[in-house]
Amino acid sequence: MIVKTKFTCDVATCFLCTFCLNDWKPAIAANKQNFKVKKGQQIFKEGDPVTGIYFVYDGSVKVHKKWDKEKELIIRFAHKGDILGHLGLESNHVYPVSATALETSTVCFINMDFFEASLNVNNGFAIKLIRFFANELQNSEKRMRNLAHMPVKGRVAQAIITLKNQFGITHDGYIDIELARQDLASFSGVAYESLFRTINDFVGDGIIEVAGKGIMIKNEDLLLRAVEDSY
Repeated sequence: MIVKTKFTCDVATCFLCTFCLNDWKPAIAANKQNFKVKKGQQIFKEGDPVTGIYFVYDGSVKVHKKWDKEKELIIRFAHKGDILGHLGLESNHVYPVSATALETSTVCFINMDFFEASLNVNNGFAIKLIRFFANELQNSEKRMRNLAHMPVKGRVAQAIITLKNQFGITHDGYIDIELARQDLASFSGVAYESLFRTINDFVGDGIIEVAGKGIMIKNEDLLLRAVEDSY
């Protein structure tokens, strides 16, 4: 169970707070709850009844789904400001995915009644959410196409580029998120053994550099070529 914290967010940086009316922010402050989530702890799991919507205040979270009995596919990663649980808005009223903290994180929770009230009052937020859904649908369709047709090397290269574009790089040049190799395999949609071989090939070719869980892109042009050659 995730634990409620006395810490309160700034009611300024999450997806809802960014696009809602300023006059609505006191209502958000009165209705939100903040929770501290430990590394590896689930915020909600696939099949749970929908109780509300979450936003990431700090930290990083993986959104994942069962691939088969033993495997999972990471759909996306969420970090500061991002929305979680919105896929549970469909009519079945259960979360179709799980969300798990990759590091100690703080999330903001609002119940479904207040979220629906926010949609009714804040037209700008509702429009942004529709556009977000459309973009996420396009990305999901592209990922499914890649999983079906792209070879392993292209999938791994695309995953590394996506992480770099989303999280940026640290002052010493590494992608600003440390992922377990199994999580990187799940995000790439490949077996762990295939990921291990591909990473070693990229290192041997001078395309990336690896230090523990950290990855540095040494030659992005060659990494992009690995993706382009896969189409």
